[in-house]
Amino acid sequence: MRDGEPLIRWVWIGDHVGELAHYTGVHLRLGLLPVLFGLIISVPLGILCHRWRWIYPPTLTAANVLYSVPSLALFMIFVRYTGLTERTVMIPLTLYTLSVLIPNVVDGLASVPDPVRQAATAMGFSTVRRVIQVELPIAVPVVVAGVRVAAVSSISLVAVGQLIGQGGLGYYIIRGLQLDFPTPIITATVLIMLLALVTDALLVLAQRLLTPWARGKGAKA
Repeated sequence: MRDGEPLIRWVWIGDHVGELAHYTGVHLRLGLLPVLFGLIISVPLGILCHRWRWIYPPTLTAANVLYSVPSLALFMIFVRYTGLTERTVMIPLTLYTLSVLIPNVVDGLASVPDPVRQAATAMGFSTVRRVIQVELPIAVPVVVAGVRVAAVSSISLVAVGQLIGQGGLGYYIIRGLQLDFPTPIITATVLIMLLALVTDALLVLAQRLLTPWARGKGAKA
């Protein structure tokens, strides 16, 4: 960046609106699909960990060990098997979500009052039906809290994937650094922050829609 030049060139942003929209869509896909895949893995694992508690410590330890591995190192490991593709970014990000989602599923199920379980059993609910129709709905607020953390973290980490050519808006961060041009860096950073904020707000809305009884309690209070 040369002395005297503006920090942001609005003309550049106007000329790249279409391209920015494209990379924003890519970034959103790379950030949210791992959360969905992580949830698909974490819910059954969390149910098993809650039912058989001895499974929980080793499962959580494994998830935390994976989370402690630097993202770039994981990307490099998976490059050997999945190449320079979106899968190389999404698989590590999926693994990262497990350290957040599994504990939240377990804690959510643990928050279900025993009288509720006993009532469902007395009504003839099988174990599977009770978990699906009674326990998981009650656990939704705790699970969604984990999903919110995982989603925001995943969206922010996607940009690192640009080091292997798959980073969504991270493209502009790397490009801006290479050209010593701050406009694309600032623009990409702001868009990533907005994606995280909007995603978090939508998840809060989804939680409210999935737990109408909680809204009723709030209104009475």
